[in-house]
Amino acid sequence: MKILGIGVDIVKNKRIQTLIRNRNFIKRTFGTKELKFSKEKINKTNYFAKRFAAKEAFSKSFGTGIRGNLSFKDIEILNNKMGKPFFYKSKKIDRLMKKKFKIKKYDLLLSLSDEKDHSIAFSILIKK
Repeated sequence: MKILGIGVDIVKNKRIQTLIRNRNFIKRTFGTKELKFSKEKINKTNYFAKRFAAKEAFSKSFGTGIRGNLSFKDIEILNNKMGKPFFYKSKKIDRLMKKKFKIKKYDLLLSLSDEKDHSIAFSILIKK
């Protein structure tokens, strides 16, 4: 295994609380799977804040930020049955990883945390 990149991001939850009132922001930033699972969440602010931070952390670990062929909607964060968050590996993410790093097998690791005022995400890209 080889680490290809790491990224971290922290956001103020109040900022996200304001942004998610805007339907255009929601549609531009979050994927259909994320929106589906958001309906089950009581604390939508922290749910979306952690995912926003994770998207930023991923883009930093990828090394490009959100630009060019990588958009917020391309990066989806889901949870397994035990609640552990993970990056959904879409076909587009597979293509971007293959193009940039010349690899087919990789892992995307993610850790999320939140408090009253802030949410944070840490991302690691690993070549298998």
